[in-house]
Amino acid sequence: MFKSVNKDLWAFDAEWVPDPEAGKRLYLLPEDTPDAEVIQKMWEEGGADEENPMPYLKTTICRVISIAAVVRADKGNGEVALSLTALPHDAADPEHTSETEILSRFLNAVGEKKPQLVGFNSSKADLKILLQRAVARGIQAAKFAKRPNKPWEGYDYFDARNSEAHIDLIEILGGYGKSNPSLNEMATVCGVPGKLGVSGEEVAPMWLEGRLAEIVAYNECDALSTYLIWLRMAYFGGFFNNQQYIEEQERVRNLLSTEGALTGKEHLLSFLERWEMWSQLNS
Repeated sequence: MFKSVNKDLWAFDAEWVPDPEAGKRLYLLPEDTPDAEVIQKMWEEGGADEENPMPYLKTTICRVISIAAVVRADKGNGEVALSLTALPHDAADPEHTSETEILSRFLNAVGEKKPQLVGFNSSKADLKILLQRAVARGIQAAKFAKRPNKPWEGYDYFDARNSEAHIDLIEILGGYGKSNPSLNEMATVCGVPGKLGVSGEEVAPMWLEGRLAEIVAYNECDALSTYLIWLRMAYFGGFFNNQQYIEEQERVRNLLSTEGALTGKEHLLSFLERWEMWSQLNS
């Protein structure tokens, strides 16, 4: 179990696809090879077969296309601000959709604010790909990378053993084989919506079709699921009493209803509707 809840906490999730640029270099393909053909070649080299035509590839040869986070800020005296943010802010603007822009904005914001990061399988996947691809893109994130001389002197995103700067929920909840749940499985048994009509293997085909806005929406739902699982675990661990837990959930409902009223955010209302339905069934 985690030992602390920081006043600034970001429950995050990232989405990525095979990087055609990396595929061309690795397999010496002509520069004018279509992205779809490059990615198909990458899957073939990654062990694709009839049962698994789109195998999970090494993260270092994939491209980050979206990062979403639920941001919780405890301002004291019972005042808590909750928000949902996602990169790119504008899925139609090439400047916003650049991998360099997405990684730089997120990692430098983390370095500046020093929040407690919460993810699901993030130690081995999400956080690792952010680091790998930031290095690959030549990004500087000095404040994120800065490590304290001693564990108690500040947050260290590179020391999972002595620092709670980053909490990976699967490392607490999971085990081996059948005891290791996916985000969607854990969310579902908790009465949290999880996936809404899109699954992870659909992300690459969606990206090739130019459906980035839908991917960002999917990413936001995963970040929300991660946050709600963390919230339930924080209650389990005694960080919130019964009344505080009710208030924390109500903040999420208010966020979903407010943000969901905005154009292009209708998926948040769908998330809320399913959550309310499952909550009633579990009560």
